[in-house]
Amino acid sequence: MEANKQRILVVDDEKNIRLTLMHTLEMAGYQVKTAANGEDALQQLQNEAFDLMLLDLSMAGMDGDEVLAQVNQRHPQVKVIMVTAHGTVDNAVEAMKNGAMDFIQKPFAPQEIRELVAKVLDREIQETAHEANYEMYLDLARRSIADNQFKAALEQAKRAVAEDSTRPEAFNLLGVLYELKHERNIAMKNYRIALDLDPTYEPARTNLNQSPSLVRGKKSFDLGA
Repeated sequence: MEANKQRILVVDDEKNIRLTLMHTLEMAGYQVKTAANGEDALQQLQNEAFDLMLLDLSMAGMDGDEVLAQVNQRHPQVKVIMVTAHGTVDNAVEAMKNGAMDFIQKPFAPQEIRELVAKVLDREIQETAHEANYEMYLDLARRSIADNQFKAALEQAKRAVAEDSTRPEAFNLLGVLYELKHERNIAMKNYRIALDLDPTYEPARTNLNQSPSLVRGKKSFDLGA
């Protein structure tokens, strides 16, 4: 996504900070709007789509922590960078534990804020790309299994795991492929990993509980498709 298509909401009760951030980010090609308090910020989020919020931690009225909690609940797709004053870094770190992506401490140079914003937004793009790649490798692995191309399927399932090792589907496919190679112990390990990641993932549970005597070919397995 190009910078000029990305929209940023700056939330700070100090007018000079709002104007500085808005000017700095507009010069970098972003679309920027501002809010002077938490209530206004939440209203703007309700009415418009934003990719990123720069949120002052210490504001009068609704403070940054309260706004962050509301954003996480109502607008989880919006990335948040906390803006913190000197001496409140510990609070900013706590905010990151509660869902903020990063923080920057006042005073800051324009280049610092541009680099941090670019890093956080690029991280989002990379996460989207990883998700797309993961789904692509899963689809290729399932197709290869259907075509009896088990070696290719194994490589594709491993690539899916490399893209995202927090999801169960690829581990389930690895389990299937190792069973087809008659390596049931390794297969069981992969099914269990899938269930550890998601105890509700039924294809892995089905395959794990299947009696070896019933395994006669690829049609006996649940590929999760």
